[in-house]
Amino acid sequence: MKQRAFKEQVFKLLFRAEFNTKEELLEQLPFYFEAGDMTVSEEDRGKIEERLTAVLDNLPQIDAQIASKLKNWKPERIGKVELAVIRMTAYELQTDTKTPVGLIINDAVEIAKKFGQDGAGQFVNGVLASFVQDRES
Repeated sequence: MKQRAFKEQVFKLLFRAEFNTKEELLEQLPFYFEAGDMTVSEEDRGKIEERLTAVLDNLPQIDAQIASKLKNWKPERIGKVELAVIRMTAYELQTDTKTPVGLIINDAVEIAKKFGQDGAGQFVNGVLASFVQDRES
């Protein structure tokens, strides 16, 4: 599975976290993969579930970091699509030291553009830029 497709699947599941508890979401995973918009190998499915669980397990810390990056903006005002993309990417920026930062950010911006409202890509890019500055410091 290509990296962007992997991230889109993680994003779609993470987006659902806004409407379900972690337990409910994990219970629904088999149905998601059976009725999904693409065929996912068992290996890729395991990787998707692993990334989703890791982000969900670290959500309080990730959300605190996001809140600290926002200027004149409250986390509650962030659109659900944009929030899911930022959460997913904030985790990736913290844990993936092999993938170039520009590629990580570009994937996030493209996913935000694809699934978000007008201006979603720019907003996500702006928030994630502050994560990159911290990473490079």
